[in-house]
Amino acid sequence: MKILLTGATGLIGSALAYRLMQEGHDIIGLARHRSRSVRLKGWAIVDIASMREAADWLPYLAGIEAVVNCAGVLQDSPQECTEGVHSTGVATLFAACEQSGIRRVIHLSAIGVDRERPSAFSSTKYAGDRQLVTRDLEWVILRPSVVLGRSAFGASALIRSLASLPVVPLMPDTQPLQVVQLSDVLATISFFLKADAPSRLELELAGPDRLQMGDVVAQYRNWYGWRPAHTIIVPRPLSRVLYRLGDLVSALGWRPPMRTNAALEIARGAIGDPAPWMSVTGIRPQSLQRALAAEPAAIQDKWFARLYLLKAVLFPVLVAFWIGTGLISLTSGYASGVQLMRSTGAGALSGAAVIAGALADMAIGVGIAWRPLTRYGLYAALALSSFYAVAATVLRPDLWSEPLGPLFKIIPILVLHLIALAILDER
Repeated sequence: MKILLTGATGLIGSALAYRLMQEGHDIIGLARHRSRSVRLKGWAIVDIASMREAADWLPYLAGIEAVVNCAGVLQDSPQECTEGVHSTGVATLFAACEQSGIRRVIHLSAIGVDRERPSAFSSTKYAGDRQLVTRDLEWVILRPSVVLGRSAFGASALIRSLASLPVVPLMPDTQPLQVVQLSDVLATISFFLKADAPSRLELELAGPDRLQMGDVVAQYRNWYGWRPAHTIIVPRPLSRVLYRLGDLVSALGWRPPMRTNAALEIARGAIGDPAPWMSVTGIRPQSLQRALAAEPAAIQDKWFARLYLLKAVLFPVLVAFWIGTGLISLTSGYASGVQLMRSTGAGALSGAAVIAGALADMAIGVGIAWRPLTRYGLYAALALSSFYAVAATVLRPDLWSEPLGPLFKIIPILVLHLIALAILDER
């Protein structure tokens, strides 16, 4: 079967692509950016939010026999639009499927959106669901709870990283979760792609156990083989600041799991009734404990857990370092910088050289901060740091032997940027 898979680079979509290929399906992946790690024969690079007419979809549906929609975004940002991805964009997709004679459409929504919609995420998800049920299609709406699996991204990555801390901070007002395993979600989608599978169903995909966030974190910590950790509840004022910081970071193109919509959604919880799902498909959802016990944690799992939170510290530090050094060079450090440049023989160009260096530093900081340019900003940081080291070695080799070792400090700076490059990819 030839299948169009939207959201093909996401946690569910990327894993589903591999499973369906192994089952012999021909997969066309659709996402805003092509993933080098998801190796498909065909890719369609499309922002669903930009698809405003059914005709926009028709070139991508030629020869397609089924559509699986795994696309989703947590919150509005300059790069992402919940309404466009969850409602308007998929509405035109469903209309185009009807026009093209594509009968089977499997749509992933979110658990609980039919009962309560506290944020733009859940309200637009539900609006997309309602768009689908009005179509003359063999549709299936699946509403998974928080999805956990071997891969980790967003909330699942945050849970793993919290488990690495000796003292676990938990956000206030969190409600129970019935976490569901990624493998069970994939098996369900595969089931509904069969020719004789039932359709026109709305099913909740929920695990068998109701767990508090602290319980989920504790089970991961036990999986890592670490002793139980102490837990603290983050004060509400501080939690609001952290969520707002997440919103600010998302405006720069990053996708932190802690944002305002996440706060609203976890206050609702993620619970449901898995009985209809089990009855229709015969799938018995795994508990988190059973799933973790099936495959012991490896050292790379522990590395990831520890590095994920460090990543949230490393990049702001690098941004502050580069912008801060630039500002210092233009203000309180300007005279010292000019004096240093004159000692190298720069003469009348000393002031201009200090200003140029300061502006280059700040440009690198801005580049690292803005996610679409982060990789290039890190490369520029490596290049400029290396240039500073080589130029200073030629013009002022004594800086290697000064008591504070100014040139020696470039070495750990280079290493930190290499580490940042190594952990930059999100999925």
